[in-house]
Amino acid sequence: MEVYDVIVIGGGPAGYTAAIYSCRANLKTLVIAGLEAGGQLMLTREVENYPGFSSGVMGPDLMENMRQQAENQGAQIIYDNATSVDFKKYPFEVYVGDDKYLGRAVIVTTGASPKWLGLEGEKRLLGRGVSSCATCDGPLFKNTSTTVVVGGGDTAMEYALFLSNLVSKVIVIHRRDKLRASKVLAERAMKNPKIQFIWNSVLTEIIGGNKVEAVRVKNIQTGEESVIETESVFVAIGHKPNTEIFVGQLELDEEGYVKLYDGMRTNVTGVFAAGDVHDKRYRQSVTAAGFGCMAAMEAIRFLESGEAETLLQTSTKISPSTT
Repeated sequence: MEVYDVIVIGGGPAGYTAAIYSCRANLKTLVIAGLEAGGQLMLTREVENYPGFSSGVMGPDLMENMRQQAENQGAQIIYDNATSVDFKKYPFEVYVGDDKYLGRAVIVTTGASPKWLGLEGEKRLLGRGVSSCATCDGPLFKNTSTTVVVGGGDTAMEYALFLSNLVSKVIVIHRRDKLRASKVLAERAMKNPKIQFIWNSVLTEIIGGNKVEAVRVKNIQTGEESVIETESVFVAIGHKPNTEIFVGQLELDEEGYVKLYDGMRTNVTGVFAAGDVHDKRYRQSVTAAGFGCMAAMEAIRFLESGEAETLLQTSTKISPSTT
């Protein structure tokens, strides 16, 4: 069976960047991009903070450019989801359904998915006023009158503080009567005169035709409902790393994110990770691309250092059938 030098699992900015670098090192590279290749940028309209585009770029266009660049460098791309892995064997095994692929090094770039409220208007108006990233999309609403942030943790407070520099008023809707955010962030937000709080309440509807026009809010204690006019809604109730297939294969933290050691290395020699699959702090397309570059460079060093041959010899002695 053919053995790839590098298998990249995931097709977002981290994955495509990793593939570009590994291909330029003349390594046979396979990208298992997923059925929804491109990651969260495929749901983002105008991206104004990615370097190199003076007038901004549409999220899907940016990802298409990255994909084409990876293919032009020689990457083979599969538009399907990896369904399981076996990192206890070497070469490593990655499965797409019944199809098995072998790799001397693996770079995990499966990202993380934002948690949503589950409202009809949330999905329909995504990219039209609904967002999960204030840093990415907040500037699109600069100088508007009102924006709504849903959540009460650190991310929600970071969003509210960031947006307060752009809009006239930020309304934070939180289902509890106190914030879950760290004391420092909570105090900063509470002291900001442009940030208002609606406590013990949930968002029940996002109203609008082609764009967000208002939200319906319900007090969970009294049942009272109200409608708030707004141009944008930022949902900040957390993210879920896409690491289900790595349970029992890689060391994950309590939230399911991949743990890294000594740069971009996982606890398994020869397996690296990059992007939102490990990054809980920045979650930006440009940082994901940077992490993808770093992971690829470390994979290249791993393959050039002789570590891969050592693993292969050990694997041959233990389980000849896997080689």
